[in-house]
Amino acid sequence: MTDLSKRGLSKTEKLKIWRLWREGKNLSELGLTVDRHAGSIFGVLKLKGGISPVERKRRESFLSLEEREDISRGLASALSIREIARRLDKSASTVSREINRNGGILKYRAIIMRCNQ
Repeated sequence: MTDLSKRGLSKTEKLKIWRLWREGKNLSELGLTVDRHAGSIFGVLKLKGGISPVERKRRESFLSLEEREDISRGLASALSIREIARRLDKSASTVSREINRNGGILKYRAIIMRCNQ
């Protein structure tokens, strides 16, 4: 085995483990498929109580980073919220909530820098 033991499992490997677990494979068989010790596989399964987690997906209505940047540029250009929303093909209330949630019209930025990370 190469120096794989020092890195975590990739998302693809975890998905494969969960798929095979649902098919009834045991820990040893799972370990062999991703070249890991059965104890490592047990740790992944134990975190979720052996129940496969639901894959998280963002709704289509969520704003992308590009759309947030467009909002920021629109505010800098003194466009109205309704005009920004029209250009993004979004509801004015969606744009308004986004702005209010992130500092208001005067402080809104597409990317919020956090110092305490």
